[in-house]
Amino acid sequence: MKSVQAIFVKQSKDMIKNFSVLIMFVIFPLVAFVMTHFVARGNYDIPDTMFTTMMASIFSGMALIQAACGVIAEDREKKSIRFLVIAGVKPLAYLAGIGGVILIASLISSLAFGFIGGFARDEFIAFMLVMMSGAIASIILGATIGVYANNAQAASGLSLPFAVILGFAPMVAQFNERVESFVGFFYTQQINVVVNDFTAGLAHPLTVIWLNIAVLAVLFILAYAKKGLGS
Repeated sequence: MKSVQAIFVKQSKDMIKNFSVLIMFVIFPLVAFVMTHFVARGNYDIPDTMFTTMMASIFSGMALIQAACGVIAEDREKKSIRFLVIAGVKPLAYLAGIGGVILIASLISSLAFGFIGGFARDEFIAFMLVMMSGAIASIILGATIGVYANNAQAASGLSLPFAVILGFAPMVAQFNERVESFVGFFYTQQINVVVNDFTAGLAHPLTVIWLNIAVLAVLFILAYAKKGLGS
């Protein structure tokens, strides 16, 4: 617990100084707010929640992967992971400390999306459940990719394909049934299903998302064990 707390405090301080990461948690809700209030509201051809759900889905799949990846890569570049492993910090403790900071920032952004969307109480609860579950999956995936990146520049290149596919594939799936059937096992697709149709139910989407999380957690542990002491 002390290890998690120490890493959490360290990452909180680092994140406050890292504008390129912080802006990710602001820009997507800001775009949703602008597009909702100045484009969707008053336009009967556009649902009021369209841009909120769109930006929220992209944020969950795209921004969080890159944010987590960049943070881990920065630790690798500064040799922080090397010292942490030597000090006996376990992979899940490290992930909990780093991921906890990003998860709290994600919670704030998700709350902003929820208020911008003006969801009813039950819809708001469902929205927050899938958003935070998706955030956990993206953080773990981003961290796994980050372990293989030697610096922030490499992290950006490695994470971008995953971020783009997971962030935008659900949007494409809305217009293409073949794509929809292919990306059904993506956690981002399940987020998209719920936020665009709250009557769809939560059992299946949350099951798929948490199966994704379990698989990604195993991959992170393996990646950490293999590359944690790397340069």
